[in-house]
Amino acid sequence: MKLLFELFLQFAKIGLFTFGGGYAMLPLIERTCVEQKQWISEEEMLTLTVVAESTPGPVAINCATYVGNKQKGIAGAVAATLGMIIPSFVIILILSFFFDAFIKNRYVAAAFKGIKVAVGILIIDAAVRLFKKLPKKVLPMVILCAAGIAMLLFDIFAVKISSVVLLLAGALIGITAYAITKRKTGGKEE
Repeated sequence: MKLLFELFLQFAKIGLFTFGGGYAMLPLIERTCVEQKQWISEEEMLTLTVVAESTPGPVAINCATYVGNKQKGIAGAVAATLGMIIPSFVIILILSFFFDAFIKNRYVAAAFKGIKVAVGILIIDAAVRLFKKLPKKVLPMVILCAAGIAMLLFDIFAVKISSVVLLLAGALIGITAYAITKRKTGGKEE
C-alpha cells in the first residue's frame, strides 16, 4: 500500500508542477523514476519514451502507467496514472469556472509568456537527453538526420504531416535494416 501511495504522490507532483505536456514532463519523470527512486533503468527510460510516443495517448501518462505497472502491477498502473491525471484535471476544472476573467488578467498573460519559454527549454532538454542516449551507430544517426531534415522541410514548405508517419517510417527503416543485417549474418544476432 505504501508503494501505491508513493507512486500516486510522485506522479501527482510531476503532473502538478509541469507545464507544457508530456515532452516537458519527460526530464522530471526520468529524474524521479531513474535517478531518485530507481524504479526503472536509463535504458528502460529510453525505450519507454519511444514506446510511449508510439502508442495512443499522452506520452507522460503512458510513461506513468508503465512505471506503475512495473512496480505494482495493475494497481500500480492505476495509482501512477491517476497521480499524473488528477492534478491537471482539478486545475483545468477550477480554471474553467473563471476562464474569461483569468485569461484577461495581464499578470496571467505575462506569466504564460514566460511559461512558454520554459516549456520550450524543457522540451529541448528532453530531446538532448534522448540524443545522448541514442546508440551512436550509423542507422540510428541516419534515421535521426532523415527525420530531422524531413520535419524541417515540411515546416518550411508548410506541408502538414503527422508525426505518426515519421514514427512509422523510422520503424519500417529499422525493421528493414534488421532483416538485411540478419540475412547478412546468417540469422545470428549481433
